[in-house]
Formats: sequence, structure tokens, C-alpha cells
Amino acid sequence: MTYVDTSDIGLPMFLTILFFLIVIGPLVSIGVLRLFQSRKRSGLTYIFSAIATYVVFMVVLNFVPLG
Repeated sequence: MTYVDTSDIGLPMFLTILFFLIVIGPLVSIGVLRLFQSRKRSGLTYIFSAIATYVVFMVVLNFVPLG
């Protein structure tokens, strides 16, 4: 088992990753919960919004300099 060196991650990158994880995780969780409650439209809306947030996250990571 090896250790991952995280000393190269700057504060802006860390905060960006933290923000998007706080947004994406609950959206997927609520979406799955709504699907189990037989609220298909609401559940799929949450899941698709999580996917859209992930796409925005990838654009931010690839095109915006974060330090």
C-alpha cells in the first residue's frame, strides 16, 4: 500500500473539489431515493442534474486555472 502525495493540491483546487462533491453526492442520493419511492420524474431530474453538475465540474477543472 502506498501513500498519495497531496501536497501539490492548492487551496482553490481543494475548495472546488469539495464544493462539487457536496453538490453531486446528495443529488445522486436524493435521486435514487426518489426512484425507490416511485417518483420517477423527480428522481431522474435529480440524477440528470447531478450529471450536469459533473459536466460543469469537468469543464471547470480542465479550462479554469486553479493555482
